[in-house]
Amino acid sequence: MRYRFLLAAAAMAGLVLGGPALAQDKKKLAFVVNASSDFWKLAEAGVKKAQGELPNYQLQFRYPAQGTAAAQNSLMDDLVTSGVAAIMISSADPKNSIDAFNRIAAQVPLFTTDSDAPDSKRIAYLGSSNTDAGVQAGEEMVKAMAGKPGKCMGFVGFLGADNAKERIAGFKKAIAGKGIELVDVRGDDVDFTKARTNVDDVLVAKPEINCMVGFYSYNPPKIYEALQAAGKLGKITVVAFDEDPVTLGAVKQGAFAATVVQQPFEWGYQGMKLMAKYLEGDKSGVPKDKLIIVPTKVINKANVESFEADLKAKLASAR
Repeated sequence: MRYRFLLAAAAMAGLVLGGPALAQDKKKLAFVVNASSDFWKLAEAGVKKAQGELPNYQLQFRYPAQGTAAAQNSLMDDLVTSGVAAIMISSADPKNSIDAFNRIAAQVPLFTTDSDAPDSKRIAYLGSSNTDAGVQAGEEMVKAMAGKPGKCMGFVGFLGADNAKERIAGFKKAIAGKGIELVDVRGDDVDFTKARTNVDDVLVAKPEINCMVGFYSYNPPKIYEALQAAGKLGKITVVAFDEDPVTLGAVKQGAFAATVVQQPFEWGYQGMKLMAKYLEGDKSGVPKDKLIIVPTKVINKANVESFEADLKAKLASAR
């Protein structure tokens, strides 16, 4: 009897000790964003879905302390030190992060999303074609202006980030020769107060502006706030990016012509699955050009309600 008791006790001890050991055996994968923003909630939901399908991995979704390259690089160093096996990151400042990215890439597989760093030794980029998204936004502006001459002002977070530069270039390409000019683009370094101030200043200093573009997710809501406060909502044509609730409400209301949305849920979901396969030796998911493009979509008054319903379902699945 005592012998059986000892066997049972030993078995229980093995289970208890085995629990942490098994947890430690799980490889860690990290998704690092460029700044704290509601935009990333969908990507976080995608990572959570992937976690349910990757029981042998521990997935992490991390925000840097600040929306700077230095804060991102410090976070990646900490992740590598803690034993993370692979990282996917949206670069806040690709040009000034090459050395840091290469240092990380020499230690663990590094992938980019949202904002690429093509000159680094990252394995691949998974995300939108920001140039194509910019073209879509420009085409929507051309439709909305309906032949009327336009002087547009753009607003964005990081002027130096590839995603910003590519969206701006795509927008300019689409409006070329259409009687519409992108007069300037104001950056705010993901400072929400500055983002609003930028719009307020333009409304006062440049009364000739009759169209606006919000290139980052929080820019359109700040445009909406400023136009509403100035009594110019609906009088200035606006094309947006991403799916902030204020932006979608403005599209539904008719105050914004359209918004170009990405699929950050898929970045989180597909990104984690891609890294897991890569670590397991399956590199078939990485194309020769190292670009995995998740298409962007145009949301207007005709499809905004169905898009909102799908959005709510995805966010609810992450709770």
